[in-house]
Amino acid sequence: MTLIARLAAASALTATLALAAGAVQARPFTPQDMATAARIGAPQISPDGRYALYGLRTVDYAANRGVNAIWVIDLKAKGAAPRRLKASDGGAAAARWSPDGKAIYFNSSRGGSAQVWRTDLTGDAAVQVTSAPFDVGAFRVSPNGKTVVISQAVFPDCPTLACTKERLTKTTKASGAVHDKLFVRHWDEWADGRRNHLYALTLGADGVASGEPVAITKGFDGDIPTKPYGDEADFNFTPDSKAVSFSAKLAGKDEPWTTNYDLWLTPVDGSAAPVNRTPGNKAWDAGPVFSPDGKFGAYRAMKRPGFEADRYGIIVRDAQGKDREIAPAWDRSADTVVWSRDGKTIYTTAGDIGQTRLFAIDVATGKVTPLTGKGHVGAFDVSGDSIVYAQDTLDSPARLYRMDLKGKNVVELVNANPQLAEVQWGAYDQFEFPGWNNETVRGYLVKPANFDAAKKYPVAFLIHGGPQGSFGNLFHYRWNAQAYAARGYAVVMIDFHGSTGYGQGFTDAISQHWGDRPLEDLQKGWAFAQQKYPFLDGGRACALGGSYGGFMVNWIASQWKEPWKCLVNHDGLFDTRFMAYSTEELWFTEWENGGMPYMPNTTYAAFNPADHVGKWSKPMLVVHGQNDFRVPLEQGLSTFTALQRQGIESKFLYFPDENHWVLKPQNVVQWHDEVLGWLDKWAK
Repeated sequence: MTLIARLAAASALTATLALAAGAVQARPFTPQDMATAARIGAPQISPDGRYALYGLRTVDYAANRGVNAIWVIDLKAKGAAPRRLKASDGGAAAARWSPDGKAIYFNSSRGGSAQVWRTDLTGDAAVQVTSAPFDVGAFRVSPNGKTVVISQAVFPDCPTLACTKERLTKTTKASGAVHDKLFVRHWDEWADGRRNHLYALTLGADGVASGEPVAITKGFDGDIPTKPYGDEADFNFTPDSKAVSFSAKLAGKDEPWTTNYDLWLTPVDGSAAPVNRTPGNKAWDAGPVFSPDGKFGAYRAMKRPGFEADRYGIIVRDAQGKDREIAPAWDRSADTVVWSRDGKTIYTTAGDIGQTRLFAIDVATGKVTPLTGKGHVGAFDVSGDSIVYAQDTLDSPARLYRMDLKGKNVVELVNANPQLAEVQWGAYDQFEFPGWNNETVRGYLVKPANFDAAKKYPVAFLIHGGPQGSFGNLFHYRWNAQAYAARGYAVVMIDFHGSTGYGQGFTDAISQHWGDRPLEDLQKGWAFAQQKYPFLDGGRACALGGSYGGFMVNWIASQWKEPWKCLVNHDGLFDTRFMAYSTEELWFTEWENGGMPYMPNTTYAAFNPADHVGKWSKPMLVVHGQNDFRVPLEQGLSTFTALQRQGIESKFLYFPDENHWVLKPQNVVQWHDEVLGWLDKWAK
């Protein structure tokens, strides 16, 4: 019996015994439940449409780390249980089918470094495919199955891999690093001059790579995939397997303040340098994919240079190189793009009124059809006659589903967290109200678990980051509303102006208006929620936020402090001017404030929390990670210093091993223990 099957059986037995005893007692959702929940990865349907692979990340809590494995399910066998491949022992991620469906390629570090490995559908044994000198990042196998392209971090001025290896192994007691351009550091890593480059290797009849790797992006001054979180979606083989198209930005001196990612084309034999295929667009071009018949390419493109939250339109390019945007009037930003097998439809996901839905777009007419309703579709794949997708909600981690190409006949395939069946979730409700400019703004209310309409409840008022983001109908692994609902709090979340999924104009409204329009939405949303939901105790409420949400916590500490018993600021901005000089992706601060602080007519001074700390008085918990280079540590330390110097009740939770996010399982639990304890002290 599989692990999932055993867990399901145990859960069912527990429920049966409880019913027999007449004492069913649901338990609360805990931070450890969240930290240890299994996470379903992107599904991959076999070429013949019969099987679906998916990654499953479980947690070794004692070791404080995640464990990745490959699972497979038979889509044609009714009621088939998923099966873990034994080849996953030692770790296995990013599993992909071979073009003929007879083999499965995946990434694993079981041999001491991350390399490509191979197994078959039985999954009993694994064979190492690559023996690259450095960790393999992303990889792709060519459509003809004869080539694998891998990414390696190398010095772009090195003519060989051996050159990079030699440079890395040179020893000296001097520790200084000299930089002559930005980035000096990015996200959570200091720059050492290496770039992610692509290398092609020949696959033999046994599916194992042989011969010397061919540098196909030799000398290219940029990263493929992009850092820090790019993957194989950043590059793709052409249908004839002779070339690779990739999305990348030429670094130069302006890398930190430009979003000019272009699509490039390079031959897999390394016979020519990459050629820019989208030189006319100075904004972001991403995600090249090709139609099954090879007659068309598709990619996503923004229009405004320097704006990372611009709308992604879907561009189709024909064999003559002519581009056409499909569905240009569709006011949503496309995520992953997948072609149908007949090339007539493009499937994509996009934020949509507090949901993330899967859409089908007719390539010829641009007609857009939503295929899913409420919930958050995180990943999907399309076969000849069906779609397999992962979807989560505010009260469920992602589950795997299958439906037909019309969005009908939905069947649940995998529930990777049957142990959560015994949890009492907080019910949720989406509401809307007139916000800034009298425009419709939406939010969510999550009731406390074991809700009693006769009671009044304290409130956790969550403010999302981004700021171009959303606290929508999804299962968040850091800001999870159910963690507060389980503790007896009602949760209010407002998708203020600037949030995504409500049209590009709505998203644009926050730029150079960080402290006025969103604040008005938050204030009006808070007032509306108290009127609509009489069980909210407005006198026992705390406001919490991270990143931009942390900025807003610092801002309302002086501008709207009256309702709050306490505040929680995670990795939030304290001084907007200093932030502009110390963060790494300068395009963000420049767009959001209208330039750098030394330039005229910017908005840094208009909404700078540091200029108003004398008005602070509310207790605040400040959280920050040492390796946060997006909002550097000094922003959190400055916030705490301003609080302490004024004698305001405050705490500082510092993580020496976390970045802008808190990711390690035991740190996640500690974070929630401190945050919930802080709320309990002041509001409960």
